[in-house]
Amino acid sequence: MKLTLDLHDIYNRGVDIDRALNDIMAEAAAKKAPLVEIIPGKGSGALKKRVLRFLDRPEIKAQYHRVEKDSKNFGRVFVHFRWK
Repeated sequence: MKLTLDLHDIYNRGVDIDRALNDIMAEAAAKKAPLVEIIPGKGSGALKKRVLRFLDRPEIKAQYHRVEKDSKNFGRVFVHFRWK
């Protein structure tokens, strides 16, 4: 199972971005999803940087196993989980 979060619609609303990111992380934990795909889009790269900063926060980083930047598509980030 893979969860997907597309940020195209809320790219310029900071509070909504943070809420959506927190929500997808909570949903991944609740469903024990092994993978979350976050789509910030290509654009200037500012939204992708914001997503990566969010994922680098210590309380968030403790929730997942690793982050993978898609080498074939600059506008995608994969968050991998390991559940016990």
